Amino acid sequence: MITTTQAIKVLIVDDSAIVRKILTQELGRQTGIEVVGAAPDPYIARDKILRLEPDVLILDVEMPKMDGITFLKKIMTHRPMPVIIFSSLTPKGSKTAIEALSAGAVDVIGKPGQSYTVGDACQALTRTIRSISRSSTAYRTAPQQSAEPVVMAQRSDLVETTHKILAIGASTGGVQALTCVLSALPANAPGALVVQHMPALFTRSFAERLNKECAVQVKEARDGDRVLPGTVLLAPGGYHMLLRRSGATYTVAVKDGPAVCRQKPSVEVMFNSVAKYAGANAVGAILTGMGDDGAGGLLAMRNAGAHTIAQDEQTCVVFGMPKEAINKGGAEVVVPLQKITQTLIQFVNK
Repeated sequence: MITTTQAIKVLIVDDSAIVRKILTQELGRQTGIEVVGAAPDPYIARDKILRLEPDVLILDVEMPKMDGITFLKKIMTHRPMPVIIFSSLTPKGSKTAIEALSAGAVDVIGKPGQSYTVGDACQALTRTIRSISRSSTAYRTAPQQSAEPVVMAQRSDLVETTHKILAIGASTGGVQALTCVLSALPANAPGALVVQHMPALFTRSFAERLNKECAVQVKEARDGDRVLPGTVLLAPGGYHMLLRRSGATYTVAVKDGPAVCRQKPSVEVMFNSVAKYAGANAVGAILTGMGDDGAGGLLAMRNAGAHTIAQDEQTCVVFGMPKEAINKGGAEVVVPLQKITQTLIQFVNK
Protein backbone atom coordinates (compact mmCIF):
# COMPACT_ATOMS: atom_id res chain seq x y z
CA MET A 1 0.00 0.00 0.00
CA ILE A 2 1.07 3.60 -0.57
CA THR A 3 1.97 5.02 2.80
CA THR A 4 2.40 8.67 1.92
CA THR A 5 -0.42 11.18 2.34
CA GLN A 6 0.32 12.64 -1.09
CA ALA A 7 -2.36 11.92 -3.70
CA ILE A 8 -1.60 9.25 -6.32
CA LYS A 9 -1.32 10.98 -9.69
CA VAL A 10 -3.11 9.15 -12.53
CA LEU A 11 -2.95 9.70 -16.29
CA ILE A 12 -5.67 8.15 -18.50
CA VAL A 13 -4.86 7.09 -22.07
CA ASP A 14 -7.92 6.10 -24.14
CA ASP A 15 -9.16 7.09 -27.59
CA SER A 16 -12.76 7.31 -26.33
CA ALA A 17 -13.68 10.78 -25.09
CA ILE A 18 -16.55 9.23 -23.08
CA VAL A 19 -14.24 6.82 -21.29
CA ARG A 20 -11.76 9.60 -20.52
CA LYS A 21 -14.55 11.78 -19.13
CA ILE A 22 -16.15 9.05 -16.99
CA LEU A 23 -12.85 7.84 -15.53
CA THR A 24 -11.72 11.40 -14.82
CA GLN A 25 -14.95 12.10 -12.96
CA GLU A 26 -15.24 8.80 -11.08
CA LEU A 27 -11.60 8.42 -10.08
CA GLY A 28 -11.37 12.10 -9.26
CA ARG A 29 -13.99 11.57 -6.53
CA GLN A 30 -11.83 8.95 -4.80
CA THR A 31 -9.86 10.05 -1.75
CA GLY A 32 -6.12 9.99 -2.34
CA ILE A 33 -6.34 9.82 -6.14
CA GLU A 34 -5.74 12.77 -8.47
CA VAL A 35 -6.36 12.48 -12.22
CA VAL A 36 -3.69 14.81 -13.57
CA GLY A 37 -4.61 14.42 -17.23
CA ALA A 38 -5.94 12.34 -20.10
CA ALA A 39 -4.72 11.60 -23.61
CA PRO A 40 -6.45 10.17 -26.72
CA ASP A 41 -3.37 8.34 -28.07
CA PRO A 42 0.14 7.25 -27.02
CA TYR A 43 1.91 10.15 -28.74
CA ILE A 44 0.05 12.76 -26.73
CA ALA A 45 0.39 10.53 -23.66
CA ARG A 46 4.17 10.43 -24.06
CA ASP A 47 4.39 14.21 -23.81
CA LYS A 48 2.03 14.31 -20.83
CA ILE A 49 4.01 11.63 -18.99
CA LEU A 50 7.13 13.77 -19.28
CA ARG A 51 5.32 16.93 -18.24
CA LEU A 52 2.92 15.67 -15.57
CA GLU A 53 5.00 12.81 -14.10
CA PRO A 54 2.05 10.57 -13.14
CA ASP A 55 2.43 7.76 -10.60
CA VAL A 56 0.08 5.40 -12.47
CA LEU A 57 -1.03 5.08 -16.09
CA ILE A 58 -4.43 3.69 -17.16
CA LEU A 59 -4.01 2.46 -20.73
CA ASP A 60 -6.38 1.16 -23.41
CA VAL A 61 -5.21 -1.43 -25.94
CA GLU A 62 -6.99 -0.53 -29.17
CA MET A 63 -6.03 3.01 -30.08
CA PRO A 64 -5.04 4.99 -33.19
CA LYS A 65 -1.41 5.63 -34.20
CA MET A 66 -0.01 3.03 -31.79
CA ASP A 67 -1.63 0.12 -29.96
CA GLY A 68 -1.50 0.00 -26.19
CA ILE A 69 0.72 -3.10 -25.95
CA THR A 70 3.41 -1.53 -28.12
CA PHE A 71 3.23 1.65 -26.05
CA LEU A 72 3.40 -0.37 -22.83
CA LYS A 73 6.62 -2.05 -23.98
CA LYS A 74 8.13 1.32 -24.86
CA ILE A 75 7.17 2.69 -21.43
CA MET A 76 8.78 -0.26 -19.64
CA THR A 77 11.95 0.19 -21.68
CA HIS A 78 12.38 3.95 -21.38
CA ARG A 79 10.32 5.13 -18.40
CA PRO A 80 9.14 2.17 -16.25
CA MET A 81 6.03 2.90 -14.19
CA PRO A 82 2.88 1.11 -12.97
CA VAL A 83 0.46 0.63 -15.88
CA ILE A 84 -3.09 -0.71 -15.62
CA ILE A 85 -4.55 -2.01 -18.88
CA PHE A 86 -8.22 -0.99 -19.15
CA SER A 87 -9.68 -2.71 -22.19
CA SER A 88 -12.74 -4.43 -23.63
CA LEU A 89 -11.14 -7.87 -23.32
CA THR A 90 -12.96 -10.86 -24.81
CA PRO A 91 -12.14 -14.60 -24.73
CA LYS A 92 -10.39 -14.06 -28.03
CA GLY A 93 -8.32 -11.31 -26.47
CA SER A 94 -7.02 -13.27 -23.50
CA LYS A 95 -3.61 -13.78 -25.10
CA THR A 96 -3.35 -10.01 -25.46
CA ALA A 97 -4.01 -9.68 -21.75
CA ILE A 98 -1.25 -12.18 -20.97
CA GLU A 99 1.09 -10.30 -23.30
CA ALA A 100 0.27 -7.07 -21.44
CA LEU A 101 0.93 -8.63 -18.04
CA SER A 102 4.15 -10.21 -19.29
CA ALA A 103 5.27 -6.85 -20.67
CA GLY A 104 4.91 -5.30 -17.22
CA ALA A 105 1.29 -4.25 -16.69
CA VAL A 106 0.26 -4.30 -13.04
CA ASP A 107 -3.25 -5.49 -13.84
CA VAL A 108 -5.72 -5.96 -16.70
CA ILE A 109 -9.23 -4.69 -15.96
CA GLY A 110 -12.12 -5.10 -18.36
CA LYS A 111 -14.29 -2.21 -19.48
CA PRO A 112 -17.96 -2.30 -18.46
CA GLY A 113 -20.10 -4.92 -20.19
CA GLN A 114 -23.48 -6.57 -19.76
CA SER A 115 -22.64 -7.94 -16.29
CA TYR A 116 -19.97 -5.41 -15.36
CA THR A 117 -20.99 -1.84 -14.52
CA VAL A 118 -19.08 1.43 -14.65
CA GLY A 119 -19.10 1.39 -10.86
CA ASP A 120 -17.58 -2.09 -10.78
CA ALA A 121 -14.83 -1.03 -13.18
CA CYS A 122 -13.99 2.11 -11.24
CA GLN A 123 -13.90 0.19 -7.95
CA ALA A 124 -11.48 -2.32 -9.48
CA LEU A 125 -9.30 0.48 -10.83
CA THR A 126 -9.35 2.25 -7.47
CA ARG A 127 -8.30 -0.87 -5.56
CA THR A 128 -5.38 -1.52 -7.89
CA ILE A 129 -4.24 2.12 -7.92
CA ARG A 130 -4.24 2.28 -4.12
CA SER A 131 -2.39 -1.01 -3.77
CA ILE A 132 0.66 0.06 -5.74
CA SER A 133 3.67 0.78 -3.55
CA ARG A 134 5.73 3.86 -4.36
CA SER A 135 8.60 2.35 -2.40
CA SER A 136 8.84 -0.60 -4.79
CA THR A 137 11.98 -0.95 -6.90
CA ALA A 138 10.07 -3.09 -9.40
CA TYR A 139 9.87 -0.17 -11.85
CA ARG A 140 13.27 1.41 -11.27
CA THR A 141 15.16 -0.88 -13.61
CA ALA A 142 13.93 -0.95 -17.20
CA PRO A 143 13.51 -4.34 -18.87
CA GLN A 144 15.95 -5.35 -21.56
CA GLN A 145 14.95 -5.33 -25.20
CA SER A 146 15.31 -9.12 -25.36
CA ALA A 147 12.68 -11.61 -24.30
CA GLU A 148 14.61 -12.48 -21.14
CA PRO A 149 12.96 -11.57 -17.82
CA VAL A 150 13.97 -8.34 -16.09
CA VAL A 151 15.60 -10.26 -13.24
CA MET A 152 17.09 -13.69 -13.85
CA ALA A 153 18.53 -16.10 -11.34
CA GLN A 154 21.12 -18.37 -12.92
CA ARG A 155 19.91 -21.92 -13.47
CA SER A 156 21.76 -24.52 -11.44
CA ASP A 157 21.63 -28.28 -11.01
CA LEU A 158 19.74 -29.88 -8.15
CA VAL A 159 20.38 -32.98 -6.13
CA GLU A 160 17.92 -35.87 -6.44
CA THR A 161 14.50 -34.48 -5.49
CA THR A 162 12.01 -37.26 -6.26
CA HIS A 163 9.48 -36.47 -3.54
CA LYS A 164 9.95 -32.73 -3.06
CA ILE A 165 7.20 -30.25 -3.84
CA LEU A 166 7.45 -26.53 -4.65
CA ALA A 167 4.36 -24.42 -3.92
CA ILE A 168 4.22 -20.82 -5.17
CA GLY A 169 1.45 -18.22 -4.91
CA ALA A 170 1.15 -14.78 -6.50
CA SER A 171 -1.35 -12.13 -7.52
CA THR A 172 -0.91 -8.54 -8.74
CA GLY A 173 2.50 -8.24 -10.41
CA GLY A 174 2.84 -12.01 -10.35
CA VAL A 175 3.05 -12.60 -14.08
CA GLN A 176 6.49 -11.03 -14.32
CA ALA A 177 7.56 -12.38 -10.94
CA LEU A 178 6.59 -15.95 -11.85
CA THR A 179 8.27 -15.64 -15.22
CA CYS A 180 11.46 -14.64 -13.44
CA VAL A 181 11.28 -17.43 -10.85
CA LEU A 182 10.13 -20.31 -13.07
CA SER A 183 12.35 -19.52 -16.06
CA ALA A 184 15.38 -19.82 -13.77
CA LEU A 185 14.47 -23.32 -12.52
CA PRO A 186 16.58 -26.18 -13.88
CA ALA A 187 14.91 -28.90 -15.93
CA ASN A 188 15.18 -31.39 -13.04
CA ALA A 189 13.50 -29.13 -10.49
CA PRO A 190 10.95 -30.70 -8.14
CA GLY A 191 7.34 -30.77 -9.23
CA ALA A 192 5.76 -27.37 -8.61
CA LEU A 193 2.24 -26.11 -7.94
CA VAL A 194 1.50 -22.50 -8.81
CA VAL A 195 -1.52 -20.34 -8.08
CA GLN A 196 -1.70 -16.98 -9.85
CA HIS A 197 -4.91 -14.98 -9.49
CA MET A 198 -6.27 -14.88 -13.03
CA PRO A 199 -9.61 -15.21 -14.80
CA ALA A 200 -10.46 -18.60 -16.28
CA LEU A 201 -9.60 -17.68 -19.86
CA PHE A 202 -6.12 -16.39 -19.05
CA THR A 203 -4.40 -19.25 -17.24
CA ARG A 204 -4.02 -21.58 -20.23
CA SER A 205 -2.45 -18.83 -22.32
CA PHE A 206 -0.15 -17.91 -19.45
CA ALA A 207 0.92 -21.54 -18.99
CA GLU A 208 1.64 -21.85 -22.72
CA ARG A 209 3.73 -18.68 -22.64
CA LEU A 210 5.70 -19.85 -19.61
CA ASN A 211 6.27 -23.26 -21.17
CA LYS A 212 8.10 -21.61 -24.07
CA GLU A 213 10.38 -19.67 -21.72
CA CYS A 214 11.21 -22.32 -19.10
CA ALA A 215 13.44 -25.38 -18.91
CA VAL A 216 10.69 -27.07 -16.89
CA GLN A 217 7.40 -28.06 -18.50
CA VAL A 218 4.55 -25.70 -17.56
CA LYS A 219 0.90 -26.63 -18.09
CA GLU A 220 -2.53 -25.68 -16.84
CA ALA A 221 -3.47 -28.29 -14.24
CA ARG A 222 -6.19 -30.88 -14.79
CA ASP A 223 -7.85 -32.96 -12.11
CA GLY A 224 -5.72 -36.02 -11.40
CA ASP A 225 -2.47 -34.71 -12.95
CA ARG A 226 0.63 -36.20 -11.33
CA VAL A 227 3.14 -33.86 -9.72
CA LEU A 228 6.43 -34.88 -11.32
CA PRO A 229 9.98 -33.49 -11.32
CA GLY A 230 10.52 -30.98 -14.09
CA THR A 231 6.81 -30.10 -14.27
CA VAL A 232 4.92 -27.01 -13.13
CA LEU A 233 1.14 -27.21 -12.72
CA LEU A 234 -0.69 -23.86 -12.89
CA ALA A 235 -4.10 -23.71 -11.21
CA PRO A 236 -6.82 -23.01 -13.80
CA GLY A 237 -8.75 -19.79 -13.35
CA GLY A 238 -12.05 -20.24 -11.57
CA TYR A 239 -11.03 -23.50 -9.82
CA HIS A 240 -9.12 -24.41 -6.69
CA MET A 241 -6.07 -26.68 -6.96
CA LEU A 242 -5.15 -28.99 -4.07
CA LEU A 243 -2.31 -31.43 -3.55
CA ARG A 244 -3.22 -35.07 -2.92
CA ARG A 245 -1.01 -38.05 -2.03
CA SER A 246 -1.42 -41.78 -2.51
CA GLY A 247 1.55 -43.70 -1.18
CA ALA A 248 4.61 -42.15 -2.81
CA THR A 249 2.59 -40.54 -5.60
CA TYR A 250 1.49 -36.91 -5.58
CA THR A 251 -1.42 -35.72 -7.71
CA VAL A 252 -3.60 -32.61 -7.83
CA ALA A 253 -7.32 -32.22 -7.42
CA VAL A 254 -8.92 -29.41 -9.41
CA LYS A 255 -12.23 -28.51 -7.81
CA ASP A 256 -14.99 -25.93 -7.95
CA GLY A 257 -16.23 -24.35 -4.75
CA PRO A 258 -16.64 -21.01 -3.00
CA ALA A 259 -13.92 -18.39 -3.14
CA VAL A 260 -11.42 -18.49 -0.26
CA CYS A 261 -9.77 -15.23 0.81
CA ARG A 262 -11.96 -13.72 -1.95
CA GLN A 263 -10.09 -15.74 -4.58
CA LYS A 264 -10.63 -18.76 -6.81
CA PRO A 265 -8.09 -20.24 -7.33
CA SER A 266 -6.86 -19.54 -3.83
CA VAL A 267 -3.26 -19.70 -2.68
CA GLU A 268 -4.57 -20.44 0.82
CA VAL A 269 -6.30 -23.61 -0.34
CA MET A 270 -3.24 -24.84 -2.22
CA PHE A 271 -0.78 -24.06 0.60
CA ASN A 272 -2.96 -25.80 3.21
CA SER A 273 -3.17 -28.94 1.11
CA VAL A 274 0.60 -28.92 0.61
CA ALA A 275 1.08 -28.54 4.38
CA LYS A 276 -1.19 -31.55 4.96
CA TYR A 277 0.16 -33.95 2.35
CA ALA A 278 3.79 -32.88 1.77
CA GLY A 279 4.78 -31.30 5.10
CA ALA A 280 8.56 -31.08 5.47
CA ASN A 281 9.01 -32.32 1.89
CA ALA A 282 7.76 -28.98 0.53
CA VAL A 283 9.13 -25.50 -0.01
CA GLY A 284 6.66 -22.62 -0.27
CA ALA A 285 7.01 -19.11 -1.66
CA ILE A 286 4.56 -16.21 -1.61
CA LEU A 287 5.15 -13.46 -4.15
CA THR A 288 3.82 -10.00 -4.95
CA GLY A 289 0.06 -9.58 -4.67
CA MET A 290 -2.88 -7.66 -3.27
CA GLY A 291 -4.72 -8.90 -0.19
CA ASP A 292 -3.93 -11.69 2.26
CA ASP A 293 -4.51 -14.88 0.26
CA GLY A 294 -1.96 -17.52 1.25
CA ALA A 295 -0.76 -15.90 4.48
CA GLY A 296 -2.38 -18.47 6.75
CA GLY A 297 -1.51 -21.31 4.40
CA LEU A 298 2.18 -20.41 4.36
CA LEU A 299 2.16 -20.46 8.17
CA ALA A 300 0.52 -23.91 8.03
CA MET A 301 3.30 -25.08 5.72
CA ARG A 302 5.98 -23.75 8.05
CA ASN A 303 4.32 -25.35 11.06
CA ALA A 304 4.28 -28.65 9.15
CA GLY A 305 8.06 -28.47 8.69
CA ALA A 306 8.28 -26.91 5.23
CA HIS A 307 10.76 -24.17 4.37
CA THR A 308 8.95 -20.93 3.47
CA ILE A 309 9.88 -17.77 1.56
CA ALA A 310 8.30 -14.34 1.12
CA GLN A 311 9.25 -11.79 -1.53
CA ASP A 312 10.55 -8.55 -0.04
CA GLU A 313 8.77 -5.20 -0.21
CA GLN A 314 11.34 -3.49 -2.43
CA THR A 315 10.83 -5.86 -5.36
CA CYS A 316 7.07 -6.37 -4.98
CA VAL A 317 4.68 -4.48 -7.21
CA VAL A 318 2.15 -4.86 -4.39
CA PHE A 319 3.43 -5.81 -0.92
CA GLY A 320 0.13 -7.21 0.31
CA MET A 321 0.23 -11.02 0.39
CA PRO A 322 3.91 -11.28 1.42
CA LYS A 323 3.43 -8.65 4.12
CA GLU A 324 0.48 -10.53 5.64
CA ALA A 325 2.42 -13.80 5.53
CA ILE A 326 5.40 -12.18 7.26
CA ASN A 327 3.16 -10.61 9.92
CA LYS A 328 1.57 -14.00 10.65
CA GLY A 329 4.99 -15.61 11.06
CA GLY A 330 4.66 -17.80 7.99
CA ALA A 331 7.84 -16.66 6.24
CA GLU A 332 11.08 -18.32 7.30
CA VAL A 333 13.08 -15.92 5.10
CA VAL A 334 12.32 -12.71 3.19
CA VAL A 335 14.32 -12.24 -0.01
CA PRO A 336 14.22 -10.07 -3.17
CA LEU A 337 12.70 -11.46 -6.35
CA GLN A 338 16.06 -12.15 -7.99
CA LYS A 339 16.96 -14.53 -5.15
CA ILE A 340 13.69 -16.48 -4.91
CA THR A 341 14.75 -19.29 -7.26
CA GLN A 342 18.18 -19.60 -5.68
CA THR A 343 16.58 -19.82 -2.23
CA LEU A 344 14.06 -22.43 -3.41
CA ILE A 345 16.92 -24.58 -4.70
CA GLN A 346 18.96 -24.13 -1.52
CA PHE A 347 16.03 -25.25 0.61
CA VAL A 348 15.34 -28.24 -1.65
CA ASN A 349 18.97 -29.32 -1.38
CA LYS A 350 18.77 -29.24 2.42
